[in-house]
Amino acid sequence: MDLGLDFGTTHTVVAHADRGNYPVVAFLDEDGDARDHFPSVVADDGGTLVYGFAALEAARRGMPSSRSFKRLLAEPRVTADTLMLIGEREVPLFGVLTGLFSAVLEALRTSSSIEGRLDGSTRPRAMLGVPAQAGSAQRFLTLEACRHAGFEVAGLVNEPSAASFEFAHRQARSITSRRDLVIVYDLGGGTFDASLLRLSGTRHEVLDSFGVNRLGGDDFDEALAEAALQVAGRSRTELPEASWGALLEDCREAKERIGPQSRRVVVEVPAAGAAASTSATVPVDEFYAAVTPLVEATTEAMEPLVQSLGSPDKDGEELQGVAGIYIVGGASGLPLVPRMLRSRFGRRVHRSPMPSASTAVGLAIAADPDGGFSLRDRLSRGFGVFREREAGAAVSFDPVLDRSLRTAEALGETASPEPVVVTRRYQAAHNIGWFRFVEYSSVDDQGEPRGDIAPVAEIVFPFDPQLQQAVDGSTAGTAATAGTASGPSLLQDARIVRMDAGPLLEERYTVDPAGIIELSLTDLTTGYRQEHVFQV
Repeated sequence: MDLGLDFGTTHTVVAHADRGNYPVVAFLDEDGDARDHFPSVVADDGGTLVYGFAALEAARRGMPSSRSFKRLLAEPRVTADTLMLIGEREVPLFGVLTGLFSAVLEALRTSSSIEGRLDGSTRPRAMLGVPAQAGSAQRFLTLEACRHAGFEVAGLVNEPSAASFEFAHRQARSITSRRDLVIVYDLGGGTFDASLLRLSGTRHEVLDSFGVNRLGGDDFDEALAEAALQVAGRSRTELPEASWGALLEDCREAKERIGPQSRRVVVEVPAAGAAASTSATVPVDEFYAAVTPLVEATTEAMEPLVQSLGSPDKDGEELQGVAGIYIVGGASGLPLVPRMLRSRFGRRVHRSPMPSASTAVGLAIAADPDGGFSLRDRLSRGFGVFREREAGAAVSFDPVLDRSLRTAEALGETASPEPVVVTRRYQAAHNIGWFRFVEYSSVDDQGEPRGDIAPVAEIVFPFDPQLQQAVDGSTAGTAATAGTASGPSLLQDARIVRMDAGPLLEERYTVDPAGIIELSLTDLTTGYRQEHVFQV
């Protein structure tokens, strides 16, 4: 069975391919009621980690729980060994991710609308979504956790790119030869992404992407919680962590009930100390005033996409060549979001009729071998390296892979697309190479990284043949970890000096369709080699 699996910050949504249709899978909750999602929640229930609806039920009984842990994947130094807190218990993030995907797979088999179509011996084929701004770590850990859980991973697709498939499937008549561009505005529970795509039939090409890694529905929930506390005459510091979590959950549910005609929203503020719990009535206009800067931040983030389109049409309202700005993501269900976008961009703003499931449906379309869709994407972040110069007295920055680099065509007729390979060769000038790799959002006119910069790894490579012989060969081929140096201590402690006739070095960067980068460093003179997979 071909599935689209959208691992969201608050909800995980699954759709499946069914003879040209792509229905959303319904999951049964603890009461046997059908839900269109599986909660992205984990709880420690007496020493056992439980997920989804079982985690929500455990949290209601006062058990420690955690949601929105997807946001940890966007942290600059996250690795498979990163620890997260569930109450006072530290657990590996990778184990939690694997546990969640395992719970989703078990629910698909035993308590979902497709349970009769999956048995224990079947590894369902799933296309995974990741934020467009996700770094290599988030992509790698998401993919590996899903594989470890028992899915056959067909590939990774950026979430707004997947939503463009759902748009093309649903709104095919909106796309013409004159209007073949779509801006996907994806405001989820934890992240915001916007992508500009050109659609030509079933062939989609990403022209550019921008976004904010930590901006989404969670921030709206916190704003509503703060407003409710103010009405109740309390402060956040008065609430225990469990009570604050309960308040956020109530705010999340209250926010999702806000409609175009809503005038007020009622939130239950938990008891704090001797004070009793109380109902706080927050005027919707006051809530909107508090979150307007958040929506404005999304329009500012997508402004480069709009500017790239040039002048407006003759009516002054519509974007040139654009079939639509397509609004998706669970947080976009707040009526304020499409209202502000239409005020800014005109009537070509379309909100998906199923904003929380649009990405999952698009992923199912991408997973369907009979769907016929293809995608040409780009790196959403640049990849570069700080190198030693002047015998270690200074460093220079080299932007190795530009964020506009096109990746291989990930879908369609090419079953095994060839990865993009970038090769560089040069004569080493020092006895030791110290490579400090980073991902970056932009560079200035001098080629220096600016804006968001995330460290990837530090790799130490011996250029001196004598140092190569002294190095334990078992260190080569290990994966680098962000923020640490990969290489034996004798290299890390050695003094960097210039060499009159250094060896010829080859750097070979391989970028797969999922945007994961592999590096091989080879001394072509001696044959000494290191290989690294970047788990940022």
